[in-house]
Amino acid sequence: MRMSELSLARPGARPANGPVVLGGILALAVAMGIGRFAFTPLLPLMLRDGALSAAAGAEWAAANYAGYLIGALTAAWFSGDPGRGLRLSLAGVALTTLAMAGAGHPAPALLGAALRGAAGVFSAWALVCASGWCLAELARRQAPRLGAWIYTGVGLGIALAGILAWLGGRQPAARLWLELGVVAALGALVVGLLSRGQGAHPPGLAEREAAAGTRGAGQGALILCYGTFGFGYIVPATFLPAMARELTPDPLVFGLAWPLFGLAAMVSVAVAARRLAGVPRRRLWAAAQGIMALGTVLPLTVHALWAVAASALLVGGTFMIATMAGLQLAREARPDAPTPLLARMTAAFAAGQILGPLLVRAFGPGRWAGFDALDLTGALATLLLVLTAFWLWRAGRAPA
Repeated sequence: MRMSELSLARPGARPANGPVVLGGILALAVAMGIGRFAFTPLLPLMLRDGALSAAAGAEWAAANYAGYLIGALTAAWFSGDPGRGLRLSLAGVALTTLAMAGAGHPAPALLGAALRGAAGVFSAWALVCASGWCLAELARRQAPRLGAWIYTGVGLGIALAGILAWLGGRQPAARLWLELGVVAALGALVVGLLSRGQGAHPPGLAEREAAAGTRGAGQGALILCYGTFGFGYIVPATFLPAMARELTPDPLVFGLAWPLFGLAAMVSVAVAARRLAGVPRRRLWAAAQGIMALGTVLPLTVHALWAVAASALLVGGTFMIATMAGLQLAREARPDAPTPLLARMTAAFAAGQILGPLLVRAFGPGRWAGFDALDLTGALATLLLVLTAFWLWRAGRAPA
């Protein structure tokens, strides 16, 4: 990233891009790293504290996935003013995270499920609105390549939540929820200040003409591939800390899986933004999914801590590159109004990730030809990731 692109505006110069990029990074760190994924590293600690059962944990996770789908389906409400939707959703993430400190035993189980469902709605709104606002604003400022940097925020938030759960793993989980809620509230406040006065402008003639030529072209395939990606990554993204906990009871050991996941996501997106900006987005997405497929199958075939750590690096290091590439392609396909297509792709992603845990539950506790439910679901996810990666790679030969 060149400093000139982020420099403060001078009289008569273009407006500064720094507030838009920083706002996008912080927004996704709060919305996804905390609102969406903080439950993953805290679930083993809540089980340890007796705050909830494994069955209730699965139900809370399912509620979050369902909320994420609802949020994706309704995010188009904010297509006229994604900045307003972003501020509203981040405030919701902060409030639901703080309220999670009171969820779990002896509170009614429905409270935790409702809070996780609401957090899913707010997270989806924030992802769609942050992408729509930041990518469109940077494109109008003739700095579209800077848009890739906002997706480092997801890895940053995951790493932050994971490190907090790791270092504070001997604290009660309720206290960790409070600490994460305070961090989310501060992040939401900063994003609100940065996004005000950075309003979106109506699309220009060139954007409307570009949209007329791409409307409907390949959008269905993008949505299908993005939904498959959601199904493919969800098993390790949900169960990695739990897999590590089965191999060692020490939270200072099994708690490392999630910070590794987040750090890999943050570093990989930064490298892609800086070094791979000229690579066709479909090719980049395909390569990411191919590597992810290795990460999904590894812990299912090798039951060892090193395999869990390698999976965290492989999946964590690719899932945000695939997210970035997919949402950038949506922006290219609809430069005039990207929010509705971003919402449809996010809805397909949400449906895919709901299907993963449902399949694990459908296969049940038994074994099929020597494989358990996680093994079978992971094998199917790997196959679909490889097939869609192959299609994306071939499609990348033609102009996007």
